[in-house]
Amino acid sequence: MKVIENLKWRYATKKFSDRKLSSEDLEKILEATNLSASSTGLQPYRIIVVEDTALREKLGEGSFNGQIAQSSHLLVFAAFEKITLEHIETYISHIANERGIPEEALADFKSALVGGILPRPDEENFSWAARQAYLALGTALIAAAELQVDSTPMEGFDTEKFDSLLNLKEKGLRSVVSLALGYRDIEGDVFASFKKVRLSLSDFVSFVK
Repeated sequence: MKVIENLKWRYATKKFSDRKLSSEDLEKILEATNLSASSTGLQPYRIIVVEDTALREKLGEGSFNGQIAQSSHLLVFAAFEKITLEHIETYISHIANERGIPEEALADFKSALVGGILPRPDEENFSWAARQAYLALGTALIAAAELQVDSTPMEGFDTEKFDSLLNLKEKGLRSVVSLALGYRDIEGDVFASFKKVRLSLSDFVSFVK
């Protein structure tokens, strides 16, 4: 599997070069991320792509994550602050349209979504949505590695600043994690030459037979 070799190649890049990611490769990473696993398929999060250098610098001010400003592109994964009936109805309509079936055929599925999601507290649904965003982050990491694009997943940033500068609150979103994309600075990043270290499979995996 080539994906194994590419995952051995990738690491959390500490310093990026000034080489820019092509629009074609960015689109491939985004398309792969859009196909990520998502509970019920609802995709209760969105991705904001920050290309503007000045904005990335503002987002990175005061952060120990220099990759925010250094990267070619910054992907911000933002989860729905709350799940609404409108979200579910829009989703059902989209399924019906894509599959060429009447919405009535999805009545039981819609009922299950409404009954299973809407009664929960908003904060619980936000946490659920955030976990879905992390699933997508994993897909984005693998897709980037397949294209030999470097990446750095990041928490620890100022979420209130991100939400404000990216106008996320007005969209009913809250930032949860980000992903810097670009190309490693081979000379400037000492970690670029380090061997990747992970547990052996015998220590990492247990089999129940």
